[in-house]
Amino acid sequence: MSEIRARTIQGLRVGDTFTISRRFTEADVKTFADITRDYNAVHFDSRFAAAKHFRDRICHGLLVGSLLTEVGGQIGWLASVMNFRFKQPVYFEDTITCKFTITHIDERQRARAKALYLNPDGDTVLEAELEGILPDKTERQILDDMVTEGDPTNKMR
Repeated sequence: MSEIRARTIQGLRVGDTFTISRRFTEADVKTFADITRDYNAVHFDSRFAAAKHFRDRICHGLLVGSLLTEVGGQIGWLASVMNFRFKQPVYFEDTITCKFTITHIDERQRARAKALYLNPDGDTVLEAELEGILPDKTERQILDDMVTEGDPTNKMR
């Protein structure tokens, strides 16, 4: 079971922070483009990327932004708002670290969070603000039951 899912089952609190990292590859960019049909030349042609003042081709911003969905999926967060601020490009083979922090939870389990994305040099490449709904006590019990049953839908063991 993932640490994030385990903490969710116990009950999340304001200030809870989860950190994950991922290296983004050229294959990831190609797959994302095929799914989204975003074939912007800045992702595929070095000449075009250079004309945009990048040192090479860059990853899709939303591909990088999707890193937070690993946390959200483990939590069972039902998203209602996602605001992204793209600060710097992410290049193929960069490992990006996403720090996801819960900043507010109300009595109905409506929550807000912030996510900060850092490149290997420690520079902020992306910031996100999120709103959504956290699992209530009944839903956390279902997650616990799923884990007890082997959690066959969860590839994060």
